[in-house]
Amino acid sequence: MDNIAGRKSSLTWAVHISVAALVLLWIFPTLGLLVSSFRTTDQIRTSGWWAAMFPAVQNETLRTANPDDTRVDLGEGRYMVDGNLFVVDGQVDSAEEVAAEISVWGTSSRQIDAYTAGDTADLGDGETLTVQSNGDYVWEGNDEQISGRGQRVFVTAESPPEFTLDNYRNVLFDPGNREGMTKAFLNTLTVTIPATIIPILIAAFAAYALAWMEFPGRALLVAAVVALLVVPLQLALIPLLSLHNAIGIGKGYLGVWLAHTGFGLPLAIYLLRNYMVGLPREVIENARVDGATEFQIFTKIILPLSFPALASFAIFQFLWTWNDLLVAMVFLIDASGETTVMTRQIVELMGTRGGDWEILATSAFVSIAVPLVVFFTMQRYLVRGLLAGSVK
Repeated sequence: MDNIAGRKSSLTWAVHISVAALVLLWIFPTLGLLVSSFRTTDQIRTSGWWAAMFPAVQNETLRTANPDDTRVDLGEGRYMVDGNLFVVDGQVDSAEEVAAEISVWGTSSRQIDAYTAGDTADLGDGETLTVQSNGDYVWEGNDEQISGRGQRVFVTAESPPEFTLDNYRNVLFDPGNREGMTKAFLNTLTVTIPATIIPILIAAFAAYALAWMEFPGRALLVAAVVALLVVPLQLALIPLLSLHNAIGIGKGYLGVWLAHTGFGLPLAIYLLRNYMVGLPREVIENARVDGATEFQIFTKIILPLSFPALASFAIFQFLWTWNDLLVAMVFLIDASGETTVMTRQIVELMGTRGGDWEILATSAFVSIAVPLVVFFTMQRYLVRGLLAGSVK
């Protein structure tokens, strides 16, 4: 009875659960990357992205100001140093900007919670230290005690949620940023846009010829295109690089454009040809009867009707070239980094600056944000293009 027309299969619920699981598996890492890209280094190190909206509790080692420069003579051999621990440590510029709240503190790494905020610690021989919840401190003692380096203080502080746009300013809008992501972003656009447009232009002409023009060997050419779909990219890298080096285009954008064009053409021709074959024959025959040339039929009729298939391949080609690392590393050989793309730059950041998690998260999200925009902008054409020619 489950197979009767109009009744849903009993496995429908399993399909729905599987789709929901795949969506969640994709959304959660992306959301985590987005949230982390707006957080500071300290917050990323102390708590996960899921806790970004809640106050963060972290242990910090701070130090009072240098007493030789800031101590005040109280008379009778007594001296005092006061200030704010967070200001001295450089986390904020003034005590009014302190957002963290100290709950407990100590002067020994073995007892970091020996005192609560507002308590006065007796350090021995009349030396005392008082720390308030906002980081204000008063350190008193004799001439020998209040000298040398500042007093080290271990604090447990609760910081409110904090988000910043500085990560994106550093990655995208700072031409001289040390990570080089601005240049890498522009280089990626320079590689991706031509590498998407060129194969579409070539494949559209080829697909029309294979679909609607009669000539000897057409079936063999279609079979050859299908056969090229299964050729591994890695198999052609070395011969293609040798050819590019022999003709002098092995170390620049032209070489990588041609490489992406060659690797993308089989899929483009196959996809567009299948779509064009399914177009109404009467429309094309009527155009020929009216005296239209093949080029006019192609530009005035075929291309407008084939837009879903063109957009479908454009999505695939853009995603592939934008996220590509292998072809870029092979055909963009540049020791100076002038042609480094984002995927390679992110790999270098992971190897050389693995502690800058906020820069890595921001760079990674920028790297996936552009393909996401392209995909969701053109995704309505994706299914139409992929299903082209599957039914009559």
